[in-house]
Amino acid sequence: MDNLFNSKESVLDKIEKIVGVRPKFYNVDLLDFSGLEKVFDENEFEAVIHFAGLKAVAESVEQPVKYYENNISGTLNLLKVMQNHSVKRIIFSSSATVYGEPKSVPISEDLLTGQGITNPYGRTKYMIEEILKDICVADSDFSATILRYFNPVGAHESGLLGEDPSGKPNNLMPIVMKVAKGEYPELSVYGDDYNTPDGTCIRDYIHVVDLAKGHIASLNKMSAGVQIYNLGTGKGTSVLEMINAFERASGEKLPYKIAPRRAGDLPELYANPEKALRELGWRAKLTIDDAMEDTMRFLRQN
Repeated sequence: MDNLFNSKESVLDKIEKIVGVRPKFYNVDLLDFSGLEKVFDENEFEAVIHFAGLKAVAESVEQPVKYYENNISGTLNLLKVMQNHSVKRIIFSSSATVYGEPKSVPISEDLLTGQGITNPYGRTKYMIEEILKDICVADSDFSATILRYFNPVGAHESGLLGEDPSGKPNNLMPIVMKVAKGEYPELSVYGDDYNTPDGTCIRDYIHVVDLAKGHIASLNKMSAGVQIYNLGTGKGTSVLEMINAFERASGEKLPYKIAPRRAGDLPELYANPEKALRELGWRAKLTIDDAMEDTMRFLRQN
């Protein structure tokens, strides 16, 4: 189910080509309660994986009402319809932003959340996590798995599926891709004077295929109550290291400039993923070089 706000229906053809099965598709928005009821009336679901949300940090600061309505009201609609149809298992796509400015890295799941979140996007993720915890208290049979993503990158190894956002991209890799295609003249690197080895910010970039496998591992191990896992590699990679990896994969130089720091950017954020390994048997296996090679394959084919 998708409202096609930032996606394309042609992806269904690509999924069918890769896996040999065409998913049933509903063009429905989570804010459309009756449309959502229809989806549940016509199908029987064992579980829901909830990815649907607006996620541009800067836009959330400019348009907070839009973000609170879409992310929180949409989720409440989903949870009400799940309740109406006795569907009691959900995996929620959360974010490392819920940690705010963490006291230490690597970031473990037991760190305090909700403090120091600098934007409405992050606060919607935190609020939805709290809603899910409350539902699990109210209903001892309800199961909610919260997956806190770090920085997804890469594409499917076939080159058929990859990141292709509508409008102006907000994440690093789609901007890198637009620079590589000549649509943007250069990449802006925001700050090179952080207390990191090369002066640029360090993040935990996880291959999107590893991320997908983390959801399958979570689905296979669901139990009543709340489970929370970081999905990251446990290894930080700087912006300049990402650029170098892309240049290795493409065989070409990527033009970039050093720009002023952005407000709210922290020097270093990466996960402690040990809990996911211990409880789910999951860990990230693909490298940054794998992610860049897969991104280049997607770029060349699309």
